[in-house]
Amino acid sequence: MKRIVLSLMLAMIALRAEEIYATFNVEAKRHADLAFTTTGIVGKVYVDIASAVKKDAVLASLENSDAKASLEIAKTALKYAKRDYERQLKVKKLVDEAKFDQYAYKYEHAKAQVALQQALYDKTVLKAPFDGVIYEKKVEAGDAVSGAMIRTIFKIQSIKARKLVLDIDQKYWKKVKPGLLFRYHVDGDAKAYTGTIARVYPYADSDNRKLHAEVEVEGFTPGLFGTGYIIIPESK
Repeated sequence: MKRIVLSLMLAMIALRAEEIYATFNVEAKRHADLAFTTTGIVGKVYVDIASAVKKDAVLASLENSDAKASLEIAKTALKYAKRDYERQLKVKKLVDEAKFDQYAYKYEHAKAQVALQQALYDKTVLKAPFDGVIYEKKVEAGDAVSGAMIRTIFKIQSIKARKLVLDIDQKYWKKVKPGLLFRYHVDGDAKAYTGTIARVYPYADSDNRKLHAEVEVEGFTPGLFGTGYIIIPESK
């Protein structure tokens, strides 16, 4: 099916009425700046630059023995509050309603405390938000981090998925649409490539009078530059 679509697109080139010049930068399709949002001392760092990681993999953790202990205490309190509540539930018809409500309150309060302590503990563990590769690392074990002054300690990007972010003269805003063919070269690579415009940004940059669009690709190194032409098929 892909070959058929490409053949049809190439056939369109022969009928083209116009080519629109565009420059582009290669960017990772997904990228994120990661940081701790709580204060503490970095206990362990599990990755380095170029480490490939899976979603939810632990990248680093703070010294968190106190947070872990508080979580365990909350879980223990919940276990016994639940037992008391379930015993009272069995004889609910025989006990004073206000007294039963006290047990229900203690049980609900204990659940809330576990949720709170779990959230505090989770803040001491930094995880990967998606499958990707670490391309910048600014932390070592022993470093202090502050929830009041958040700083990026890792940068992560998708492993292979990339996008070309095109700069196009804004005068073509009516002509550039998703689905159009884009023929291009990446700086330093003599090979000619083709792709399809996946999306057009819904605004024009007022600073440089450029329209932006994206072409989804794979494998190029983020930061590379290139040029190409958007193929506008001949109107029927």
